[in-house]
Amino acid sequence: MTPLRTIEDTVPERTLGWAWAAWSANYLVQPDGDNAGDPFEFTPEQLRIGLRWFALDERGRFVYRRGALRRMKGWGKDPLGAALALFELLGPCRPDGWNAAGEAVGKPHPAPLVQIAAVSVFQTKTTMSILPAMLAPAGYDDYGVEAAFEIIRAANGGRIEAVTSSPRSLEGARPSFVILNETEHWLASNQGHEMHRTVTRNLAKSRDGSRSLELANAPLMGEGSIAEETLLAWEKADGKVAGLMYDSTEAPAVDLEDPDVVRAAVDCARGDSWWIDTERLVAEIMDPATRPTEANRFYLNRCVGIGDEDGWLPPGAWEACAAPGPVPDGAKVCLGFDGSLNRDSTALVVVSIAEKPHIDVVGLWERPASPALAQDWRVPVGEVLDTIRGACRRWKVAEIAADPSRWVGELEGLADEKLPVVEYPQSRQRMVPATERALQAIVNGTVTHSGDRRLARHVANCVVRPDGQLSKVSKHSPRKIDAAVAMVMALDRAASGKPRPRVRLISLAALANEQALVAGPTKRWSVS
Repeated sequence: MTPLRTIEDTVPERTLGWAWAAWSANYLVQPDGDNAGDPFEFTPEQLRIGLRWFALDERGRFVYRRGALRRMKGWGKDPLGAALALFELLGPCRPDGWNAAGEAVGKPHPAPLVQIAAVSVFQTKTTMSILPAMLAPAGYDDYGVEAAFEIIRAANGGRIEAVTSSPRSLEGARPSFVILNETEHWLASNQGHEMHRTVTRNLAKSRDGSRSLELANAPLMGEGSIAEETLLAWEKADGKVAGLMYDSTEAPAVDLEDPDVVRAAVDCARGDSWWIDTERLVAEIMDPATRPTEANRFYLNRCVGIGDEDGWLPPGAWEACAAPGPVPDGAKVCLGFDGSLNRDSTALVVVSIAEKPHIDVVGLWERPASPALAQDWRVPVGEVLDTIRGACRRWKVAEIAADPSRWVGELEGLADEKLPVVEYPQSRQRMVPATERALQAIVNGTVTHSGDRRLARHVANCVVRPDGQLSKVSKHSPRKIDAAVAMVMALDRAASGKPRPRVRLISLAALANEQALVAGPTKRWSVS
């Protein structure tokens, strides 16, 4: 069983991380357990994470301005965060050029202020309780460290402090490093969003490499946490958000009733955290009192959402159809288009017309996760239309199945260009059987898909309404499903062996006559 990773196990060519590792070897000890007081040792996975976090560009500046580390419970996020916090307080944590061998050299921060931030005191306790016990006696002596409740001071004037007060009281601080702890609990309702914005503004004021790192379990998608917003920002940008290191290892979707499969999934999620008791977690997961959503989020590091236990697809069905790779150029295909203007996503999905159809995303336009950016965001209509035209040049497009809502004029324009646009109203009579056919195709493995993470996210967001149609969890949920709907439309039109329906294109003159006789929305094209 292969874990799902967001970042490869590579070591950057230029990094200050080796200085962090060397300093830690001299000044950090095991804080608890049978080996308390022994030199602290990073696992290979933890070391690689630190080396990536301290990666430098060719100018000797940090590559990442913020990061997110998402792992299962018990993996060791807090000790790793404590090691980073102590290095930021005391060690040579800022780039200072290169030595004769071309290796990065560091220097201490002149005025370190490290914050352990959370929305409740309880969430800061784990990291703050580890910090004093993790610093070796030599660290106390060499740096003049004094530890007290919720604050650690050093002779250089720097300090580590727990931060859980109101966002207003944080305004104006100049932290050098902030650990955002358990951001899956940072919600708008508990001022988590405002606190995150305040910390971000404070960090942006500095020019000395001030950064933040989120430590989180898998968020409950649809709840609107900061952990969810960070994940969505990373996914929407296809993993290319400037300056964001998103590091997660999760187990694939599995049958939670099979102990052997669950055992393998736990081992996938835990990585090389040897201290995790796999058998104990298997027992917890299979306990009838453990909800599947909890088992997936906390023990397998899988993101699930509100209502996912009543989701559209059975667990693992979508993943089982993965066949990475695009639809070949020149193939005969159908396109599915589901459009919006500013609220929902706009999606263009391609499905090959073949014995075993292959599915991929051509384009997906989504509102930014940031409220500030989302406020005035609009779908780039011109870019969308150019993408549709480009798809028609790339493949032999039999049909562009399009929901006309809000895009009537634009779709009429494409029809005028002789592109094969057909109307596909998302009525219950049409969508329910199409959704059922798509479900059967996916469950039976008679289709494949490219593995696009954005489409996987939209598919995972789908639930089935009592009337049989696909839906979001709630009307105002931020979890979008438009790419999944476009897929269902395209798959319905491209289904292998299905008789091709007659497509009727209404002329302008006929349209004028119809409009004079029948009140209703303008329709230049339809599927009969």
